[in-house]
Amino acid sequence: MADPSSYRPKPGQIPDSPGVYRFRDEHRRVIYVGKAKSLRQRLASYFQDLAGLHPRTRTMVTTAASVEWTVVSTEVEALQLEYSWIKEYDPRFNVKYRDDKSYPYLAVTMNEQFPRVQVMRGHKRKGVRYFGPYGHAWAIRDTVDLLLRVFPVRTCSAGVFKNAERTGRPCLLGYIGKCSAPCVERISAEDHRQLADEFCDFMAGRTGTYIRRLERQMTDAAEEMEYERAARLRDDIEALKKAMEKNAVVLADATDADLMAVAEDELEAAVQIFHVRGGRVRGQRGWVTDKVEAVTTGDLVEHALQQLYGEEKGDSVPKEVLVPALPDPVEPVQEWLTTRRGSNVSLRIPQRGDKKALMETVQRNALQALGLHKTKRASDLTTRSRALEEIAEALDLDSAPLRIECYDISHLQGDDVVASMVVFEDGLQRKNEYRRFQIKGFAGQDDVRSMHEVITRRFKRYLAEKEKTGEWADGENTLTEDDGRPKRFAYPPQLVVVDGGQPQVAAAQKALDELGIDDIAVCGLAKRLEEVWLPGDDDPVVLPRTSEGLYLLQRVRDEAHRFAITYQRTKRAKRFRASPLDDVPGLGETRKQALVKHFGSVKKLRSATIEQICEVPGIGRKTAEVIAVALAEATPAAPAVNTATGEIMEDEEYEADAVPDTTEGSAQEPVSAGASNERRGQEP
Repeated sequence: MADPSSYRPKPGQIPDSPGVYRFRDEHRRVIYVGKAKSLRQRLASYFQDLAGLHPRTRTMVTTAASVEWTVVSTEVEALQLEYSWIKEYDPRFNVKYRDDKSYPYLAVTMNEQFPRVQVMRGHKRKGVRYFGPYGHAWAIRDTVDLLLRVFPVRTCSAGVFKNAERTGRPCLLGYIGKCSAPCVERISAEDHRQLADEFCDFMAGRTGTYIRRLERQMTDAAEEMEYERAARLRDDIEALKKAMEKNAVVLADATDADLMAVAEDELEAAVQIFHVRGGRVRGQRGWVTDKVEAVTTGDLVEHALQQLYGEEKGDSVPKEVLVPALPDPVEPVQEWLTTRRGSNVSLRIPQRGDKKALMETVQRNALQALGLHKTKRASDLTTRSRALEEIAEALDLDSAPLRIECYDISHLQGDDVVASMVVFEDGLQRKNEYRRFQIKGFAGQDDVRSMHEVITRRFKRYLAEKEKTGEWADGENTLTEDDGRPKRFAYPPQLVVVDGGQPQVAAAQKALDELGIDDIAVCGLAKRLEEVWLPGDDDPVVLPRTSEGLYLLQRVRDEAHRFAITYQRTKRAKRFRASPLDDVPGLGETRKQALVKHFGSVKKLRSATIEQICEVPGIGRKTAEVIAVALAEATPAAPAVNTATGEIMEDEEYEADAVPDTTEGSAQEPVSAGASNERRGQEP
């Protein structure tokens, strides 16, 4: 590990002008490339106190052994040079989007004597018309297969075409009417080129002309009683309409735009792009990247724009690019895109209307792509094994922790304090062993005391089960009930993970020490910087950014948080729905609902007379008297408050079960498959 001060440039050496810089390691390999409006200010930020740097930046500067720079005239030149060097050097600390394959286009080779329709990838060629890109080549072939009924353009390779010319026999498509067979001179070169032009016009969005023309021809054929020809034209029209349905209009005014969305967490980010041409979604593509460097959403957008348009020119860069966040500064990027296109490009965030609605769809795709990537990564056996080995090595454990338990505390401003316990075995969730706790030892907000209480209660149960049954006594499995199910707290973990830093870890370790348990490891995962804390250590364990062990610990921690917050919301909702009618003996749910429906609210019911209460169907005078007495004795509850807005909710809203959706932030937590198992989580 190098000391950045050993290669820090001397004061005054770095110019105060735009440029691109490269960090190299001791082997002279480029490990990071960056650009700056002012090289002096940007590079100075890397050589400050290491404790003030982001952990990823700190890792980069301590891995590097030298830094060099190149001065350019403008920020746009810096952007272009940065892209070129990232492509050339593939630096390990730069954002790199995986799945960087070239996406397929539908291409029409108008530069040939007999234009050909085909799937093309890679660099674009002069004289070829492109449509797309598409997410999959089969999507292009499906579209072409439908259109060849109406526009039978050549699709065969040069070898097949020459062989047909030599033998005088067309290929199979020529026999079934899906090729006009210019190879055997069934159609002239001029007529075939016109057919290719019409194919391109249709793909460009000018569809109405051809549909109307075919409909007129079908009507004329029917009037002339050429029913077979009319049926063929009818099928051609259906084929065109089906092809059009595959590219439904999503934006008006024949808009050409690319929409980009980003879904990210602390470790990874997924980018999704929808290509809209002529108001229709013509293609979709996406990437996933590790966040090796400290980047904002705007930085991720900038890197994605470089990746997307770095090799493109002309119409391949659309007039409008819609993004979730703008790069900082945005002007050089916008100027660079304008240079690539050759005309003005609008780079902005959609605010309203159809474009904002479509952007939300792209965002949902990005979230789904990130979730799918994480699921695939977590399900791989080799990856899970490597993750457990890395955790064991980082925490200095004797063996891989095959059973991991994680604990999290959740509350709302000190009320409804609860805790969760989730279990991972062999790197996979064991949802039937999840448990949840109410904090009973004290009132109010104190995460450290709550963690101590939860760990104490959980492992007291473990010791009680162990003392009661022994472990595997007389060769029998005493850790399961008679029906084969595991006992609730009989299995000890090899590793306890708590959501938090030093204080929470110390509380968990203290609880285990007080119980005399010394064979269970404890660690904490602090969310802010994803640092792993061990009991008694003043400094955290920083796992490598690409560590599978860190990824597994993060998944365990996030699942504990989800389970805890779900339970906390359930308790809060029940508390908000509590009613004085609950204390009336013999009053069931049906009659309670009838009372509230009749009077509108408990407040109005409280002011009603016994005679008025008797008017409710199913309520006799004796029951009405009991209700009146119960409501008179009950202290009116304080008004419910929407904690997101501070608004006091009226009784009518209160009785309608209006529950504010705010728990540790206003964002709605994701619903997962674990929800069905929450009913099975038991409270000790």
